Amino acid sequence: MNSTVELLHNHTSIRSYTNQPLEEEQVGAIFKAANQTSSFSLLQAVSIIRIKDPDLRKKVMQLSGYQPYIEEAAEFWIFCADFNRNHQIAPNVDLDYIEFLLIGSFDAGLMAQNALTAAESMGLGGVYIGGVRLNIAELTEVLNLPEYVIPLVGLCIGQPNGKKPGLKPRLPQSMVMFNNQYQPLDEEKLAAYDQQMREYYQDRPVSAPFTVKRVKGWKDHIEDHLERSKQPFMLEYLNKQGFAKK
Repeated sequence: MNSTVELLHNHTSIRSYTNQPLEEEQVGAIFKAANQTSSFSLLQAVSIIRIKDPDLRKKVMQLSGYQPYIEEAAEFWIFCADFNRNHQIAPNVDLDYIEFLLIGSFDAGLMAQNALTAAESMGLGGVYIGGVRLNIAELTEVLNLPEYVIPLVGLCIGQPNGKKPGLKPRLPQSMVMFNNQYQPLDEEKLAAYDQQMREYYQDRPVSAPFTVKRVKGWKDHIEDHLERSKQPFMLEYLNKQGFAKK
């Protein structure tokens, strides 16, 4: 196993940071790693908003579920699907089709992953913030995002403060990777994984922003988060920004 694979195998989210800023050389290297990511047909339909202003960072934190590490991290980047550049170059192309949203979302995710992997290779840590979509219309206004640009995910990057948390268990390969055809859910394997998650949370210490230990299995987690992830305003917002009309 080489060092890159080992780094990926040992990824864990970091939510506590020192006040040490990143050097611009580090920022440039992380950006270059993200920018060199594979891009669908080289459309390069992603932009990154680097939130440097402290007051703006505080406002973004408030709009993103009051997660304190958004303010504490040395860097906070927001990855956006961006077809505004493409639209300016080719204004006669109809971008209303949902395929363009899928392309932009997929490419933004790839870039965000490469950015975090590059940061981790430097001894830094990070955590993704899906909460940037909680108040997406207001965030869009705050960031002055034009038509055909939407914020998809935030990324905190910084120097970890304290011990790195243990690896959170993932579904076994047999439940995720299938040979040739999709396979139905294996209840026995699910029960075993559910117990593994309960044991993980039982042993995990309480950390900010949580004040009460939560011990639950993966099934409980899924039901809870699926309910909380509903965003009934999202389709209207996407249409307003020029996406997913067809």
